[in-house]
Amino acid sequence: MAVFLLTHARMKSAIFFERDGVLNLVEVRGSQQVVPKSVDEFQLNPAARPVLTRLKQAGYLILVTTNQPGVSCGYLPRRELDRMHDLLRRCLPVDDILVCPHDEMDQCPCRKPGTGLLTEAGFKHHLNLEQCFVVSDKWQDAKAAEYVGATSLLLKSPWNGNGHHDFILPNLEAIAEKILASPISAAAAVG
Repeated sequence: MAVFLLTHARMKSAIFFERDGVLNLVEVRGSQQVVPKSVDEFQLNPAARPVLTRLKQAGYLILVTTNQPGVSCGYLPRRELDRMHDLLRRCLPVDDILVCPHDEMDQCPCRKPGTGLLTEAGFKHHLNLEQCFVVSDKWQDAKAAEYVGATSLLLKSPWNGNGHHDFILPNLEAIAEKILASPISAAAAVG
């Protein structure tokens, strides 16, 4: 029992951010988000930096998760994806970026709403996923959060869906306030 408590106490808390539509801006055509296919199209969300900096200073790991089916479909070269993520790392206080490069047809367990990216990060970074948050504008991330016991915070958007979510908030600042007011926040600062 003491070993479990010691191990559990050393586990960290993290905030998982969906990349497209949260950390970078996307074009909307009709009812679809159009994600960037090159670093030239990749535009950071100006509201992200101060929020991520504040959460990082509060003791959280900042992790990015993203489905990028364009890699396996052939319309997004891996080199361009890597260049976008290099820019993300240079401009935002990001600890890690986890990518599922597969299409829906591949039935990959890391493709959200699957939990593969969250559980991979859990092992890699020694996370207690029940003490983590998932921030997105899409229902798929909220569903993945539910599966692993994390708290989902969705930016209000047309992609929230009707399924499970813990909170829907108007902007990243409101999300940061909700996280920092959480009892989990005190644990993150200690962990």
